[in-house]
Amino acid sequence: MTRKVDSHFTIVLTAAPVGRFLEGYLTASSSGLKPGHALQIDVSEDEVGGRLFWEAYGGTSGHRKLIAILLENELIGKTCEDAIASGQKIRMYVPIPGDELLVRVSATGTGTGDSLAVGDKLILANGGTFIKTTGTPEAEPFEVMEVVDDVTSSGDLVHVIFTGN
Repeated sequence: MTRKVDSHFTIVLTAAPVGRFLEGYLTASSSGLKPGHALQIDVSEDEVGGRLFWEAYGGTSGHRKLIAILLENELIGKTCEDAIASGQKIRMYVPIPGDELLVRVSATGTGTGDSLAVGDKLILANGGTFIKTTGTPEAEPFEVMEVVDDVTSSGDLVHVIFTGN
């Protein structure tokens, strides 16, 4: 059974999160991302007021990397489904093991039709989404906490737990 995520949900599901909250700005190359995507520091941009610019993860799938998940901005009425414009101030969350979140998951095959089961491991993929583990990755930071029958290539929000691996 696939759960439909309502727009009032927040990315961080843990009741009393103790991970690290970060702030920064979204770089132009990543305009249009939605909360739940994984970000990395954009080293080509200068900081503004001591805050760095961030972009969608752009490396090889499965590499070990800082996991910084883009958050919704409820302070200005934005939900998990609202795209973020370039240059906008953003908030991110760096989870600790045991934290439950919603992250963007994409299909690993040719598009749609992939399914996820509780306990499936996910790896970070190019573009800032997560995919079901393939190959021999360096890191599998999340385990799926719900059954998803049909993952789309657009980046569905899926309930996960951070393993720290």
